[in-house]
Amino acid sequence: MNRTIKIYIFFLVVLIAGVIYIDAVRPKPVDWSPSYVLRDKIPFGLYVFDQESKNILKQQKIQKVKTSAYEFLDEHFDYSQEVDSYNIKGTLFNICDTYIIDDESTKEMFYFVSHGNSAFLSVQNLPEIFTDSLNIKLDADYDFKTEIDCWMANKNLGQEKYDLSKGGNNAYFSSIDTLTTTILGYQSGTNNKRVNFIKVPYKKGNFYIHLQPAAFTNYHLLKDNHYQYTEKVLSYLPKGNVFWFVKQQEGIAESGSPLRYILSQPALRYAWYLFLIGMIIFMIFNAKRRQRIIPVIKPLSNTTVDFTKTIGNLYYQEGNHQNLIDKKIIYFLERVRNEYLIETAVLDENFIKKLHAKTGKDIKDIEHLVYLINYQKKSYHQSIETDLIEINKAIEKIIS
Repeated sequence: MNRTIKIYIFFLVVLIAGVIYIDAVRPKPVDWSPSYVLRDKIPFGLYVFDQESKNILKQQKIQKVKTSAYEFLDEHFDYSQEVDSYNIKGTLFNICDTYIIDDESTKEMFYFVSHGNSAFLSVQNLPEIFTDSLNIKLDADYDFKTEIDCWMANKNLGQEKYDLSKGGNNAYFSSIDTLTTTILGYQSGTNNKRVNFIKVPYKKGNFYIHLQPAAFTNYHLLKDNHYQYTEKVLSYLPKGNVFWFVKQQEGIAESGSPLRYILSQPALRYAWYLFLIGMIIFMIFNAKRRQRIIPVIKPLSNTTVDFTKTIGNLYYQEGNHQNLIDKKIIYFLERVRNEYLIETAVLDENFIKKLHAKTGKDIKDIEHLVYLINYQKKSYHQSIETDLIEINKAIEKIIS
């Protein structure tokens, strides 16, 4: 590892350490999301209410129900009696920003209330079965003021208004059956007050419906005297058992990851972890074995041939054919000695047979070339261009 890589690694480690330190010391932003989860300590969680519920509901015995309302109520339904009835009595209880009880549980809830029990719901919206069965309508005040003040209708509980602007909503009861429905609370609207808390009788029982669940969150229970409003709202609950449905509010959220099933099975989970560890080890060792790129070094070019061609062209342009023929003969014989290891002192029949055996060329072409070479060595006349061309062709037939 060279010095440059070590410097890069050092600065990378310093950078990562700096990011971790900055993230650790900086104040964490407040999460204002409306979770309504019992374990959440964020402003709109239900941690404080969960911890203080026994002190707030002193005259009630609270039982947390971690199954659906249908499963819980069906389990306590007594089929042995001549008249269908439940072997439990009390109040069904649920707090959430959005109505989360399934349809079958909702129907079972109405059946439970019809047997002389009650249900308390603090939600921002209700399904159609409530509006139809209880003869009520909900609406939203989209032009409501920024501040939402809530207070009780019963003057004996005091007329103090509590600011629930933070986390509050604009839902209200736009229509109720005034002959049977009792108004329990109000909130401020655009021009007048709006109904946000009612008691509606249903056969032998009653529904208590409250539209500002933010009053039960951590923020408002710890904000000034807002806890008093929560206590006043819950003061309408009948004495006895309270069955608090918390199935979807315990904070055990199901993962939405595609690996959810794999991680839920021990064998698959360990196999997945083993695969990841193996891949990391492979990457580490593969990175160590990887060499740096070796640059391609071009070999030095052989300029001998180019030089020879240049000299040959020079001789040819000057018309010195005899000198050029001599050079070609010398080059040919030198090549025969180096490549085929044949002695070239005497160019006779023995030479012709050896050259034919090692080159595989036509013996007549070899004989003709040997004849021309011997002729040039013995000739005393000046060679002409045709002689050069002829011996060049004869040499090319043998060494091509």
